[in-house]
Amino acid sequence: MTAVVEDHALGRIVTDAPQYRSVHVALRYDPDGDPDAVSFAFPSGRDWTFPRELLETGLRGPVRRGDIEVWPCGRVQAVVEFHTPDGVAVVQFDSKVLIRFLSHTYAVAAPAGAS
Repeated sequence: MTAVVEDHALGRIVTDAPQYRSVHVALRYDPDGDPDAVSFAFPSGRDWTFPRELLETGLRGPVRRGDIEVWPCGRVQAVVEFHTPDGVAVVQFDSKVLIRFLSHTYAVAAPAGAS
């Protein structure tokens, strides 16, 4: 049994409003569940699970897979866009928080294909 990684991030919900709204997000990685996936858990109770590789690739350049899109925003921010039939949620994070989370996951389990 491998340890579950759980970090926390403060995201900013991007809207047309002049003020942004913050949201606390739990970043989770359970290598015993799915070693290739990470989860973002929102206070609303909605969890999004997607490939760990998608998050890493999205920190370097725009990438989309299914209902999730990730891209860098400037030098120190990253945006994660979540698509549902009801609409789109756009959340901006400090890249260093996501990079640190990925580092914690790789300390527990190397990416697929790594030796």
